[in-house]
Amino acid sequence: MTTTHEPTHETVVAVWQLESPRIVAGLVRMTRDLELAEDLAQDALVSALETWPRDGIPANPGAWLMTVAKRRAIDTFRRADRHRAEVARLGHELTEEDMAELVDQVDYVEDDVLRLMFLTCHPALTPESRTVLTLRLVGGLSVEEIARGFMVKETAIGQRISRAKRTLAEAGATLEMPSGAERVERLDDVMAVVYLVFNEGYAATSGSSWMRTDLCLEALRLSRMLAALAPAEPDVHGLQALLELQASRLHARISPSGEPVLLEDQDRARWDHLLIRRGLAALSRAESADGPVGVYTVQAAIAACHARARRAADTDWVRIAALYDVLSRAGDNPAVEVNRAVAHGRAFGPAAGLAVLDAVAPLDQTAHQWHAVRADLLSRAGRLPEAAAEFRTAASLTHNDAERRLLLRRAESR
Repeated sequence: MTTTHEPTHETVVAVWQLESPRIVAGLVRMTRDLELAEDLAQDALVSALETWPRDGIPANPGAWLMTVAKRRAIDTFRRADRHRAEVARLGHELTEEDMAELVDQVDYVEDDVLRLMFLTCHPALTPESRTVLTLRLVGGLSVEEIARGFMVKETAIGQRISRAKRTLAEAGATLEMPSGAERVERLDDVMAVVYLVFNEGYAATSGSSWMRTDLCLEALRLSRMLAALAPAEPDVHGLQALLELQASRLHARISPSGEPVLLEDQDRARWDHLLIRRGLAALSRAESADGPVGVYTVQAAIAACHARARRAADTDWVRIAALYDVLSRAGDNPAVEVNRAVAHGRAFGPAAGLAVLDAVAPLDQTAHQWHAVRADLLSRAGRLPEAAAEFRTAASLTHNDAERRLLLRRAESR
């Protein structure tokens, strides 16, 4: 154990959010039971909450949690007087483990989380169930966080997750990686969930922090794995490119005091240029591959415009506006229209941006962004009292504390 400081409840939960996807995925592979795997993982979390404040955070928290969960699994199998083979196998492994060398002995494999994602995107589930189950098991979000993101009651999300688990059990779904046509069918859903997990980390829907970097990095890792898994699919590389380029700005999006920093105000020297190079290389692969250009590739091309601009004033907003026009024609997406309004406002003036924005209703899932963008466009047009009112409306609609403070500061400065 490392006892350099006494971990708080928040520290333990933060470690759990980082480690839980791998823990659950490894337990599903071992037990072949999704419901049991999550219960065992939760038991390990409870044990950590009881033990770590007293003894300190272990040197390898993931290995510690996995070991505790495995022991719970053995106890469960013994109490049920079944799965004798699993008891013998897992028990043998544990008798050989040395707690001082847990780093080398945790037994999940690298692609367990990716396998779990294909499981949670099983075709037997509805799109909504796929998303919430993946956010719960892969993203490590709490039921409360998911409920806030979807603006529904916690009980509704809890019931949806429970039904999804039952559906998977009834369908006989396993952690095995699908192949052939089935893999292709699930790939779009998996990419959508990876993107959603990244976005939850990039601009957290709730809480005191504007970002959850752990989710961004996990989604980025999964996008790289997907690109390796399906290299012939152009938009898989587009998704990787988009996340690499977006992730390159993570350090610059937060001030030293922890407050949000908008894109045009960021110190571009703090951008991660290795991630930018990786993103541009992935974008090149996506654009040069055979097949139609997908929505992630178009979004990556937009991110590349920002990445290539040395200064905010150098940004090619005309090209960005044209790319958002392409996305707009690809489907009805309120979030795209809000961002398209920003691009048209920068490229052709605030009146052009307001014309785009006013053609879109401020729906629940985009309401605070809609009002924030309208406020910015009004401010650029010199309509300062109206802008301040819109900033205050946006602040009242966001569930994120850091974003609320930012919006209120912008309102007060008008």
